[in-house]
Amino acid sequence: MARDKRPLEDSTKDSMPEEKRQRPALANVIVEAVKMDNIQKLCSTLEPLLRRVVGEEVERALARFTPPKVGVRSSLKRIQGPDHRSLRLQFRNKLALPLFTGSKVEGEQGSTIHVVLVDANNGQVVTAGPEAVAKLDLVVLEGDFAADDEENWSQEEFENAEVRERDGKRPLLTGDLTVILKDGVGALGELTFTDNSSWIRSRKFRLGVKISSGFCEGLRIREAKTEAFTVKDHRGELYKKHYPPALGDEVWRLDKIGKDGAFHKRLNQSGIQTVEDFLRLVVMDPQRLRNILGNGMSNKMWEGTVEHAKTCVLSGKLYVYYADDKQNIGVIFNNIFQLMGLIADGSYMSVDSLSDNEKVYVDKLVKVAYENWESVVEYDGEALIGVQPYPVKGIDSHTEEPINGTGPRNAYTQGPSHVQQQAALPSSQSGAMHQQHSSTSSSGATGSGWYPLRLNVGP
Repeated sequence: MARDKRPLEDSTKDSMPEEKRQRPALANVIVEAVKMDNIQKLCSTLEPLLRRVVGEEVERALARFTPPKVGVRSSLKRIQGPDHRSLRLQFRNKLALPLFTGSKVEGEQGSTIHVVLVDANNGQVVTAGPEAVAKLDLVVLEGDFAADDEENWSQEEFENAEVRERDGKRPLLTGDLTVILKDGVGALGELTFTDNSSWIRSRKFRLGVKISSGFCEGLRIREAKTEAFTVKDHRGELYKKHYPPALGDEVWRLDKIGKDGAFHKRLNQSGIQTVEDFLRLVVMDPQRLRNILGNGMSNKMWEGTVEHAKTCVLSGKLYVYYADDKQNIGVIFNNIFQLMGLIADGSYMSVDSLSDNEKVYVDKLVKVAYENWESVVEYDGEALIGVQPYPVKGIDSHTEEPINGTGPRNAYTQGPSHVQQQAALPSSQSGAMHQQHSSTSSSGATGSGWYPLRLNVGP
């Protein structure tokens, strides 16, 4: 009977409730859970690092035994061409900015944009071989592509950065989207953006160029990219600045002067309507111009505006103010009233060639010319031909003072024969005078003129 009850006792023992069994302490459970969580976090942190290290080591080991393939990024990030050359495309010049939708993409100052194929090892243009006559494709890139100046990207990275048009929009870039190299040099045709750049992550585009499919197979030629730039809607073109500005442009085309803004209104009220008017007052009386603009224009803004204005291309007009009716001695100005030199008895002297005594005399004559500008004679630069660039004799600080307002009132009142009889500059000197604007304009925005004589004059 006892033997029959034993199984029953065992069965009863096995069926005891779980809660009567011994449980682990709650504190131990929490500690173990925290440990596991920390281990998982550590693994998650280390995994990308370990993957990268292992991948680089494997890649480096494979590179020792197998040549790199086009489109596969190697640790050296460069695939060399024949004769160990490192071939790459480059944009030779920069884009003219800003860019607007519907407007032609051009180089600086309206130049044609060129792409060249160079050997990075020596910087020389590659002019021979099939790669020197390859076909290229133009694409649009993200503005932040290779923003850290990384140059040795892979083909895959370049293509992943290409930007396509938005859904329902026209192709982002239209026009001549291919370029054919000739002797390693290619010229871009007409290109136009159809959409602005405000909708992408970086809010900027880059223009990129790459070898077309089917050309230079098996040869890695690194693509080219421009600097990042913004493309604005064409509506903003009505208010854009001009680089460089033209003499006849309205003055608000200059940097820091907004159309219908405070500076624009003050300048217009003072009779300064164009860039030419602005430049003339910079030369004749910069302090008056500063006073017109007021304290709202800081020194930095002033310097930026003047520097922008100075990039203006001057016309061929010249002005001469004669010391007396005999017209033996006179000072020559360009069309923004900047002193260019002295003319006397048929000879011309540039400003830099004047002696100290001659400069004293010219200072006085220039001051009188500014005070009596209605007496200045206007010439076309082409009409002034024949002056000999020899030193002028007999001018010193004791030379007779110029007479106020005694010069001719108008160049045309004396007829064409007067222009023919006037001593004039040889063409080489005339060209040099026109270019002196850029070489003598570094006296500073707060100086008293751009010519080297530092005159304190004004109307």
